Amino acid sequence: MYRFFILSCMALTATLSACSTTKQAPDTSIKTSSVIAPAERKLAFAGDDAAPRMSGWHQLAGRTLEVSSLADLKLQDKEVILSFDDGPIPGRTDKVLAILDRFGVKGAFMMVGEMAEMHPALARRVAEGGNTIGSHTYDHADLTSLDFDAAMAEVVKGELAVTKATGTDVSFFRFPYLAESHRLRAAIAMRDLVVMDVDVDSKDYFAITPASVTRRTMDLLHKRGRGIILMHDIHKRTATMLPTLLSELEAEGYKVVTLKFKKTQAPSNLVASADLVTTR
Repeated sequence: MYRFFILSCMALTATLSACSTTKQAPDTSIKTSSVIAPAERKLAFAGDDAAPRMSGWHQLAGRTLEVSSLADLKLQDKEVILSFDDGPIPGRTDKVLAILDRFGVKGAFMMVGEMAEMHPALARRVAEGGNTIGSHTYDHADLTSLDFDAAMAEVVKGELAVTKATGTDVSFFRFPYLAESHRLRAAIAMRDLVVMDVDVDSKDYFAITPASVTRRTMDLLHKRGRGIILMHDIHKRTATMLPTLLSELEAEGYKVVTLKFKKTQAPSNLVASADLVTTR
């Protein structure tokens, strides 16, 4: 039975595609030694399977940005949001969490509902660590391939699954494959979910070296100067490259912003009207 469960987990992970219209290449094993350390920074290794660790204090953590809609999600120069899709999965997500903790920063985890259901303890750990929690549908469906009602059912099911697993409200959402429509986007916003767009796609789902992922991410970031970075906590190469990426961000003066949802309050005149109605 246990073997069947493990095989089921592996099969589900393999079917999860990255948040792009490009199909995901197989995730081959990447050696930690292929990570390139930034200039004048030393990486300490604890073996091939361990992520590099930086010693000393870090000044990478930036401000906490409270948003109630996409319009509030405005980053300043040299500010980034680290977002991770498709998890959680043991052996990958927990490594990402450990690296973020080491650098004193938080990420935004867009969880697939089915994955959160399978690994509720890990999902709850992500939330309890102060990271931003979002949903990514229930089984990573391309919502544009479904009719509207079926697409929204997939959104709601994923949201409820992540909420139950993490024990916290889900306030953010990202479209699988970044495939969306204006109607879906508006309907999701009506559920008080902030849609997370992507400014810098690391393409960590390609079968390339961790160093290549880091270089691509930094090159794109240099062109924009700020933005939401898309990564995936289900891939080994992501955990492998993350310490180097964070080290480079820190060396270049970037700050990692923590996202927090701010509930909108009803206008005072509406509240007063509601009170008047209830007293009659």
